Amino acid sequence: MLRKKLSNLIDQTDLSISEQQKDQLIHYVTLLDKWNKAYNLTAVRDPNEMLVKHIMDSLVVSPYLVGKTFIDVGTGPGLPGIPLAIINPDKQFDLVDSLGKRVRFLKQVQFELKLPNINPIQSRIEEYTQKQFDGVISRAFASLQDMLNWCKHLPNDQGSFYALKANDLDPIPEGFTLKQTVKLTVPQLDAQRCLVIIQ
Repeated sequence: MLRKKLSNLIDQTDLSISEQQKDQLIHYVTLLDKWNKAYNLTAVRDPNEMLVKHIMDSLVVSPYLVGKTFIDVGTGPGLPGIPLAIINPDKQFDLVDSLGKRVRFLKQVQFELKLPNINPIQSRIEEYTQKQFDGVISRAFASLQDMLNWCKHLPNDQGSFYALKANDLDPIPEGFTLKQTVKLTVPQLDAQRCLVIIQ
């Protein structure tokens, strides 16, 4: 049932996703649904809705990612990092969240889905200074201004910020350059979505 719906949704995009990757995406949704009952990881309760609001909403960003190493700041239950990691096995994703229960869930997902290209980390983002990345991704994390101020130590020299927003109205602070604003189309989602890419 979920599998068919996911295939239908993907068919409405230009994404090419293998059967095995679809299986992993469905497995992730079933884990999220199961853990959500105890840990309250997301306000979305219905797995069918998760496919639209979480999975597709994350996947549509994939064509715009440039580079190999990414950090998903304030990842929560792994969004958008886990769906992106599933369909981009050649890219590496650090998933950072300050809450232990979320990071425990991410480790369980990593184990069950056998995802070698994710690295779940419990940390406050301001304190995560170990390395730098080609891309810093955030979805519903904070205002654009806060994200840029808290995460400015994370991109490498060529690195960019990728902010998933409902709209692109936030002003960009000095010292940052807007590279691109992409209007995203998420199948069956009746809300506005855009991707703001900043250097």
